[in-house]
Amino acid sequence: MHPIVSPAAMRAVDGAADESTKTLVARAGWAVARSAKEMLGGTYGRRVVVFVGPGNNGADGRIAAQVLEQWGVRCQIVTTELLEQHCRQANPQVSKAIASADLVIDACFGTGYRPKNGRVFEAPDTGNTPVLSVDIPSGVNGLTGAVSGRSFRADRTVSFVAVKPGLLLRPGAGCVGDIEVVDIGLDPGPTSSYWLDKADLVAWPRRPEVAHKWQSAVWVIGGSPGMTGAPQMAAAGAARAGAGYVLLSTPGADQDTVLTNSIEVVHRRLSKHWASDVVSQSDRVGALVVGPGLPDSESDEALDLISRWDGPVVVDAGPLGCVVGQESRLRARDIPAILTPHDGEFARLLGRRLDPTEDRVGVAVALANDYGSVVLLKGPTTIVAAPDGRTWLSTAGDSRLATAGTGDVLAGVIGAGLALGLVPELTAALGTELHGRAARDGLPVGFVASDLPDLVAGYLSQTSEPGESLGVVRPGTT
Repeated sequence: MHPIVSPAAMRAVDGAADESTKTLVARAGWAVARSAKEMLGGTYGRRVVVFVGPGNNGADGRIAAQVLEQWGVRCQIVTTELLEQHCRQANPQVSKAIASADLVIDACFGTGYRPKNGRVFEAPDTGNTPVLSVDIPSGVNGLTGAVSGRSFRADRTVSFVAVKPGLLLRPGAGCVGDIEVVDIGLDPGPTSSYWLDKADLVAWPRRPEVAHKWQSAVWVIGGSPGMTGAPQMAAAGAARAGAGYVLLSTPGADQDTVLTNSIEVVHRRLSKHWASDVVSQSDRVGALVVGPGLPDSESDEALDLISRWDGPVVVDAGPLGCVVGQESRLRARDIPAILTPHDGEFARLLGRRLDPTEDRVGVAVALANDYGSVVLLKGPTTIVAAPDGRTWLSTAGDSRLATAGTGDVLAGVIGAGLALGLVPELTAALGTELHGRAARDGLPVGFVASDLPDLVAGYLSQTSEPGESLGVVRPGTT
């Protein structure tokens, strides 16, 4: 996991540094020059245009230019004042410099950019010339990822000390290219926010050699007669992510009308008041997944179950609506529930729609605290927020996940992690990363949700060293 530090926290780290600003700028500038040299593929005969602003970001760019000049690169400095003039009325010198350059370095503002007097940043058209941004593409909000005006679109971004949230959150995340984090001798200190990567998945728990099936059983409750696809996807996700036993129940449906895609999934019939059925029959179950495909007519039973069941639970899809206004009932749980909203469901939980310029991470943390639950806010960058304020961001997924049923598979994967003994916040975080990385092994065109469970199992099987459980949360089972 890579630490994430907000721009404000980073300014505090800079201010508390034992070393001078001059020393830190020199290190940052050298790091930018080294990265530029790598992008250029050499130095002899290369040309670089460096756009510099008035602050430390611009100073980093100037030092980088000096170092590159020493290495034989021809550099041209363009100030933000000249850039503004160029954007209002094309300056032939600036246009010619960009057209003849082998690389553009954006050292205008970085995370220090703040629009003034209603004016927004306008990056120049760099055509096909590669762009290297310093700390963050100028014009991108370092906290929220919002884009002001037209930002630079970097091929690579060199970020100092730690990743900034705006590098990972859309739409800014689409402007950063590859992210390179550089150590310039500053300690970010304790952090409560992390960017996940594939190395973290060694911590996904495995069944021990002496395991039996009931030690990691998952019960999926969802769907309705004639609408059973969603719970089937969740059941398949749980089975392929490590659950030893998977139960599936669809309220109001009998066994003959529920067709499962897997002969290993066991169907269990429920009565009209099914919350009591589940509570009374779940003594050997490690986790519940409640909600995939469940209709609103079953909301009361779902809320009753979520309130009475004392083990780990994933609340997905329809039942997310039934917990609105029921914060106290969720806060009363000993083990936090995991809520898995997409933006529309998140708006329902929040009571309003998110503004695109808002701090999504901060709002998710506030909601997690209100509900005493882990909130998994799905999106191009998925945010997992714990009630205590810790957060994890996953950028593993891509457009393959933008198809019906993949969220149901995710709910099942998380259910398996809970049943295997992982604490809720880490289950949600690692399950999201696993889900996204597994999908990347799928077909780039024509990918469907039913492809995903097998890809999850395949991805886990590539991890040779099983991880240790990071905290058992369920009551002991027999």
